[in-house]
Amino acid sequence: MNPTVRQAQIVNIIRERNRIAVDELAKLLQISKETVRRDLSELARIGKIQKFHGGASLPMMTGEGLLGDRISENATAKVLIADEAMKLIAPSETILIDTGSTTIYFAEKLSELSNLTVVTNSAEIARIVSLAPSQSKTFLLGGEFNGNNRQTFGSMAVSQIRSFRAHHAVLTIGALDLRTGIMDFCIEEAQVARAMIEQAESVTILADYSKFGKIASFEVCSLDRVTNLVCEQPPPEKIKTALIEAGVNIFSVKK
Repeated sequence: MNPTVRQAQIVNIIRERNRIAVDELAKLLQISKETVRRDLSELARIGKIQKFHGGASLPMMTGEGLLGDRISENATAKVLIADEAMKLIAPSETILIDTGSTTIYFAEKLSELSNLTVVTNSAEIARIVSLAPSQSKTFLLGGEFNGNNRQTFGSMAVSQIRSFRAHHAVLTIGALDLRTGIMDFCIEEAQVARAMIEQAESVTILADYSKFGKIASFEVCSLDRVTNLVCEQPPPEKIKTALIEAGVNIFSVKK
């Protein structure tokens, strides 16, 4: 098995279980314990996991706090969405990415492309991209810092976003419905998302099925401002029809 593929599987297993022993990983992947230990050492070096004697767990930076609570929720769907979203990105493009558990999975996939310029308000995404061997540039937006989600926000962050022009804005959301469109539960995150949308040629929304037909407190944008929706399974029929009428391209892993 390709080491990159194998290590990605190890990370996904740890995210689903929170912690696991070397022996169990070796049995699950049908590889030697020595190979598991080498993979864990490499993954720990780049901050994706944390080693302990005889096994590994989620790193503290993604295992605690509000973002840590979300990173393992519906992990399989988020990995599928990240894989599909990567097909929309080309080397040397500029991408605005907001904070979210799904965009963290997406950021990890960016290591497969070279010479990107990534602008984000997420300290975790900035860390992931900057450690990748892909020679991409990373810009972490300034502003007030939220330690739970490891994100910057506020007027300073919004002002700095306006210094960039991007090929893509890749965003997570709180909810999507027919009447309002794209919504978020946090006003600060909604403000950052709106600013990123203003500066991007293309707007890609990453959303699992749980977000469809729900309502969140703060409007981000209408459906007709969205270029692409990437999801693990198609939205309900009424929402799907509205998206198509609004000119949104729907990329669903499960047809």
